[in-house]
This record gives sequence, structure tokens and C-alpha cells, in this order.
Amino acid sequence: MDSHALALLAADACDDRKAVDILLIRVDEVSSLADWFVIATGLSDVQVRAIARSVEDRLELEAGRMPLRKEGQSEGRWVLLDYGEVIVHALTPAERSYYDLEAFWGHGETVPFLSSEQSALGVGPALAG
Repeated sequence: MDSHALALLAADACDDRKAVDILLIRVDEVSSLADWFVIATGLSDVQVRAIARSVEDRLELEAGRMPLRKEGQSEGRWVLLDYGEVIVHALTPAERSYYDLEAFWGHGETVPFLSSEQSALGVGPALAG
């Protein structure tokens, strides 16, 4: 599974737990940290932790991948899951606004994630791997 497909799988796992404002940022041309960042908002600490668990479960089940590192699960305000080529950030609205990862990494290609539900409503095309 390539890094783009892994990022899409992580984004879909975020969507499974009703994350909002899911965004993929391609950073491979501007950083050696990763190929993709997946950023998602959970409206509470509990939801942020549930989003992170969903990502871990899906990537383990469907891609055979475990995070190399994970941070923030006990607090639940910002959970980071590092899969090497993909780094997933699940944050509360306050943390996402404060750290503004989109602006910091804005020189990377930004790709909004549209759930299958949004696509079915005609909001736009869902991303394909």
C-alpha cells in the first residue's frame, strides 16, 4: 500500500468516528518527516481518542501497520500517530486552532477529504486511491 492509499485509509477511519474537517496535506516535497499528514478534528477529548483508536484499528487490520510512535492519547486533546510516511493528527477544535498545522504546512499540497456520504450528497468527488 503506497503512502497516499495509507493516508486515505487513515482519513476514512477518522470519518468512521465522525471527525470533522478532515484534511490531507502532502508534505513529501517540503519535508523529510513524512509523505502525508492527515489532520482531523474531534469535538471532545473522548471523540479525539476514539478517532485515534479507529485509525489504529483500521490500519492494523487493512494494512498490517502499527504506529511507530503515538503521543497524547491519555490527554485526548491532540493525538499523534506516526506511521513513518503518514502522520495522523486528531485534535480538539481549540488545539487545532492554536497550533494551526494547516498554515504551518501550507506550502504542501492540501487535499480536503470528502466522505462517501458527502460525495453521495453531491458535495464533490470522493478521493480515490
